Amino acid sequence: MKILGFYSGLFLVTAATLMLQVIQTRILSVVAWYYLAFFVISIAMFGLTAGAVWVYWQRDRFTVSSLSSDLAYFSGAFAVMTALSLAVQMVLSPPATPIAIAILMWAGLMVCMAIPFFFSGVVVSLALTRSPYAIGRVYSVDLAGAATGCLGVLAVLNLTDGPTAVLWVSVITAMAAMLFSGSGIGTIPKVAPPCARLLQRPGLLVLVLAVLAVANGLGHHGLRPIFVKGQLEPRPLFEAWNSFSRIAVFKGSSMAPQMWGPSPNFRQEMWAVEQRKMNIDGDAGTTMYRLDGDIRQAAFLQYDVTNIAYFLPHRERAAVIGVGGGRDMLAARVFGVPEITGVEINPIFVRLLTQEPVYADFSGLNTFPGMTFEVDEARSWFARSKHTFDIIQMSLTDTWAATGAGAFTLSESGLYTVEAWRLFLQRLTPKGVFTVSRWYEPGAVNETGRMVSLAVATALESGISDPRRHIFLTSSGRIATLILSRSPFAPHSLATLESAAAAMGYTVLLSPNAESASEVLRNVLASRTRAELDRYTATLELDLTPSTDERPFFFNQLPLYHPFKTLRVALTQVGTGVTSGNLLATATLVILFTVSAVLVVATIVIPLRPALTDVGSKLVLGGTTYFFLIGLGFMSIEIGLLQRLSVFLGHPIYALSIVLFSMILSTGIGSMLSDRLPLDDRPAFTLWAVLLGGYLCTLPLWLPGVTAAFESAILVIRAVLCVLVIGPAGVLMGYGFPTGMRLISAIDRTPTPWFWGINGAAGVLASILAVACSIAFGISTTLIIGALCYLLLIPAVCTIGFHHEPAPQRHGGDVR
Repeated sequence: MKILGFYSGLFLVTAATLMLQVIQTRILSVVAWYYLAFFVISIAMFGLTAGAVWVYWQRDRFTVSSLSSDLAYFSGAFAVMTALSLAVQMVLSPPATPIAIAILMWAGLMVCMAIPFFFSGVVVSLALTRSPYAIGRVYSVDLAGAATGCLGVLAVLNLTDGPTAVLWVSVITAMAAMLFSGSGIGTIPKVAPPCARLLQRPGLLVLVLAVLAVANGLGHHGLRPIFVKGQLEPRPLFEAWNSFSRIAVFKGSSMAPQMWGPSPNFRQEMWAVEQRKMNIDGDAGTTMYRLDGDIRQAAFLQYDVTNIAYFLPHRERAAVIGVGGGRDMLAARVFGVPEITGVEINPIFVRLLTQEPVYADFSGLNTFPGMTFEVDEARSWFARSKHTFDIIQMSLTDTWAATGAGAFTLSESGLYTVEAWRLFLQRLTPKGVFTVSRWYEPGAVNETGRMVSLAVATALESGISDPRRHIFLTSSGRIATLILSRSPFAPHSLATLESAAAAMGYTVLLSPNAESASEVLRNVLASRTRAELDRYTATLELDLTPSTDERPFFFNQLPLYHPFKTLRVALTQVGTGVTSGNLLATATLVILFTVSAVLVVATIVIPLRPALTDVGSKLVLGGTTYFFLIGLGFMSIEIGLLQRLSVFLGHPIYALSIVLFSMILSTGIGSMLSDRLPLDDRPAFTLWAVLLGGYLCTLPLWLPGVTAAFESAILVIRAVLCVLVIGPAGVLMGYGFPTGMRLISAIDRTPTPWFWGINGAAGVLASILAVACSIAFGISTTLIIGALCYLLLIPAVCTIGFHHEPAPQRHGGDVR
């Protein structure tokens, strides 16, 4: 039973560590931005590495004689600091400006979030280096727990809110402390550590933290973010979290209806509609209107430019991508469409509109016949569906739940790619149209220009030789609506659209009947081949190239692949609409890299330098290069696969959980195999590196085709496919770290902590660099960089050399 307590405690600690990592991406999506998932990965690696470094510095203090007590103590500290750091985090709000303050706030947030991971790193390091059990078994339990945590977090987030989920993580770690305390390895240390009376009573910790978690989940008075996207948020009437997002509903009033792009002729004083505002992750807005079962009360939706496509006659079937509060489905019914299908990835919205009595009765949407809801990711559903539609509408919809594209532009979106739009076009009837609304800056072409570029590329890829005859674009205020027709617009259809635009006072930006006033839009529309379109858009000041599954960053118009252009944009368009948000997002990326680099140097690199004393420059150079390369390579592959498979799986949270699960499980298998089938000579190592590098280099060649073939599969099948794709790479990558450690230890065990720290430091910084690389050059480039890192291990390992007898340790200790 004692050994079971040890293994069970370690399993729970590593499961909790991965759960905390994924839950933090959800919380940061609310208080900051979703693309910061990579930031959480950096924080976790930083904290875990710092914890292991601290164990190295305290190597004389930690022995097997007090292991159970030490593991219980630091697991208890992990539990308590998880709860305390959450409380502090709920009041932190990193500002957008000024830069100096932003750096300090981000540094504070990073340290606050890293503290629990530090204690996790201490526990895992002690379990791996001080336990009397076989290292292979201990390491396998470590990885099994981490892999389980990646999947378990999906269930936890669907049962409770983000902050409460973190408190349940603290309960799990307190339970681990209780298991460790009964594992019976050694005795209690003679000198009690700080707060020992509390932290060495894990049963009490479990009870207290469980009570806090239950209480926090029962109401709105517990731990909640005070600042949401930098703003104080009023208390919502309704709040629900799940693995997709956090939905909040706020008290409204009877007033002029909220509109995206109202007609200049719309007389607000003529309308008074009771409405409730809703948001997704604190920023993406939608509205629920009270209708009392009378669709005529929503007639004002005729005056919104997002709905101009419904003026086209004889439309019998419509599909809406992103239901939200139901306004687009209402618009279709206002215009008399009898059959309307809403495809919504977040079940909370569908539950509110159809099941929750207070909100379902308020909207009345479920009282109208012909309304169908599909809870699914849009691309997957349309790929499986056999239905065709006269209209498919997508108004200000983003897969990462933010309509204000500006500051969120580092997030990939699978709904705004050529591959996605081709699929939507295929699901139209011969006379059908696909209509998309996005933000518009009068006199500028940033997001609207990219939308047109994407439409032209989609048309060309669909075999349409003259896209100009298939595209109509009109605007009102800050919203532009594009209509892409499967067939060339018939004269009567164009006349209808132009007449409706004139009656409503909209500005027609593109029409087959007229030349555009914008030179950029004219040239984009005049492209007759995809290569011609790509060549022209690549010459522009902003990046208006069509977004694809390879570069699914529709919302980022900064030409990061051309630094001088980016600098010019920063100097000349700093306050211009969406571009301003692009600059903010990129500046945040730079800030995070700077903060991460400073903390890595201060807490990992400098403290471990003494481990290099008197070990020889050849070993230092070869070993540092080796472990830097596997850190950079592993993280490049992980981030690249996260981004690529996020598009395939339909939501970043699925990619984060499934990809991490697959990577951890398969690399663990590889690490264990490295003990039985070691790379103990140069030919074997070279063969391994070539196999791994070759497999990774081929991923960009065949992975897009495979994911396209399985796009219509259900989520479970897509998840299994991801595991199968990642598995071979993970097993081979799992050889990298233990093989390097064996090679170093055979010469001199003294510098192994330095190399362990370099590996962790490279991983922390590589996550940020990989994100920037994917945006600038494409996900395939990031994957190829990872592959090259593993191929470059061949000359690095030749510098180290192969020695088959372990060398004695002269001083110091290993952190693993």
